[in-house]
Amino acid sequence: MLAGCTGELSTLDPAGPRAENLAALWWVMFFGAAVLFGLVLALFALVYLRPHWAQKITPRQWIIGGGLILPFPVLTVLTGTAFFLGEQLLPKGDAPLVIGVEAQQWAWTISYPAAPNMAPGSTLHIPSGVPVDLEITSRDVIHSFWIPRLGGKIDAIPGKTNRFRIEASKPGVYWGTCAEYCGIGHDTMQMRVEAHTPEDFAELMETAP
Repeated sequence: MLAGCTGELSTLDPAGPRAENLAALWWVMFFGAAVLFGLVLALFALVYLRPHWAQKITPRQWIIGGGLILPFPVLTVLTGTAFFLGEQLLPKGDAPLVIGVEAQQWAWTISYPAAPNMAPGSTLHIPSGVPVDLEITSRDVIHSFWIPRLGGKIDAIPGKTNRFRIEASKPGVYWGTCAEYCGIGHDTMQMRVEAHTPEDFAELMETAP
């Protein structure tokens, strides 16, 4: 089971601040669900082992106590955490770099408005340690842009441009995929992401043919 917590497409092996927020939210939800499950099992065991005690509780008391009061503290913590971490995912201000991403069956085309001499390609190059805004759209059908170790998902919709922010904490190679079924080639629609040091990225943009 623990082997599923790592890997190129694992949201539980984050490599950027936004992905770390999502992983933290997942763990909070997991442990919150475990606490609720444990409370329900404890009540079940109590009723099974002490049936006479259970018979003294009216249906109204079960509904109010077990259905409202019991889960309220846990659900309050979960909801508050979701709002807090979710708000941090929203982009604040303008990112220093904007990159275009266009989806089509069954590939991604990356363009760099800040480096017009750099030909569009299938690999997404980004600087590490720097927030990057992606302008994502689609040429044909709805796709879903997803780089699990760097952030969440967002749809690529024909005729509409969605802005999405990602950030890699350190240089390396990361992989993304389309998370929305888009045809018979959907399973091959992956994306390679290369995060460079800021110096190497600047040199790449300047020396692009």
